[in-house]
Amino acid sequence: MAVWRRKPNRKVTVHSDQDTQFTSRECPMFLHQHDLESSMSRRGNCHDNAVAESFFQLLKRERIRRRTYPTRDDARRDKFDYIKMFYNPKRKHTNNGMLSPVDFETRRQKLTTAGV
Repeated sequence: MAVWRRKPNRKVTVHSDQDTQFTSRECPMFLHQHDLESSMSRRGNCHDNAVAESFFQLLKRERIRRRTYPTRDDARRDKFDYIKMFYNPKRKHTNNGMLSPVDFETRRQKLTTAGV
């Protein structure tokens, strides 16, 4: 979905752990077809991909913990809602000047366009 929506014009790194969707045969083919580069942590070493691990820790702490979902679809919808409606557009991050990811990227694009 990110490739379809964002249409990156240069190689993008995809940070992941060793979960089954990332270690399947299809994943490397997909990454190659879309000029994406895999960055996968070693088994059991959360420090290899600190960015991905930090995100999943926040997702669990801020959204999933202490919730019981009636169905897998309900869980998927709730995670999608967290990412799309809160994490990306609203949640402020200390590592990007207390801007949300969307605001940070918009600001960066404006600076790049202005030649700064």
